[in-house]
Amino acid sequence: MSIIEKVNGTAAGKQRTVKQRGLPISVLASVLWIGFIVLVAVFADQIAPYHYTALDLPNRLVAPLRSKHLLGTDELGRDILSRLIVSVRVSALVALGATLISACFGTTMGFAAAHFRGRIGQLILMLADFQAAMPFLILSLSVLAFFGNALPLFIGLMGLYGWERYARIARGLAVAASAQGYAGAVRQLGASPQWVYLRHILPNISSTLIVSMTLTFPEIILMESSLSFLGLGVQPPMTSLGNMVGYGREYMTSAPWIMFAPALLIVTTTLAISLLGDWLRDRLDKGLQ
Repeated sequence: MSIIEKVNGTAAGKQRTVKQRGLPISVLASVLWIGFIVLVAVFADQIAPYHYTALDLPNRLVAPLRSKHLLGTDELGRDILSRLIVSVRVSALVALGATLISACFGTTMGFAAAHFRGRIGQLILMLADFQAAMPFLILSLSVLAFFGNALPLFIGLMGLYGWERYARIARGLAVAASAQGYAGAVRQLGASPQWVYLRHILPNISSTLIVSMTLTFPEIILMESSLSFLGLGVQPPMTSLGNMVGYGREYMTSAPWIMFAPALLIVTTTLAISLLGDWLRDRLDKGLQ
């Protein structure tokens, strides 16, 4: 073995060692923050020091750390910390439910396009193109203004966001898996198409779908915040992060903490999920290794 080959082998070994080390600091911080958000969302009722609708009119617009209210109060004397904790649960529920709906619906449509091909496949691809071309915010505003904004309808509407990505990914990977031969071999043994897609193709593409979900999740949080900011998302007395930002914009000069706390939480949470998604993509995508 020549000296150059030894040097190259040593460099490659060092690169593998670096890749095999623990989580990067940014990813570790993201995981800890996401875990903290999950705990806050699950135990919101036990953690919140006050009820999120409790009024304290003598202590309206109290600044943080100047009273018994840690993060201050809003224009009605409601505790900002308590409303923030409950808002985390509501926003997380909307984002998680919408992400699962989008992933399930998009994957099903992608498998249907890969299985039927022909006109049905072309129709599904046309629907995906229409969804990608239509500004989702304008579509959401139209639907919510016409049908109202009940929470189940709102979550279902958010579930339509990004489904075309899952459909394209599922269709492309399903066609590639069918071309590899193992799916056809299982089908020749008598397995139904549903069994082939659920037990053989879906596990092989699950890593790619999981990465896509981690990238779509923060986008749905921002979309929910935008719609709530415009007054067409989560409605009072229920509260969400975007709802708090929307009401706090009227007090940006006199009481900026009303808007600053939920806005900072939105930024840090979406950033943490995005960092985790990028790291998962690098780890799970074999083409990048």
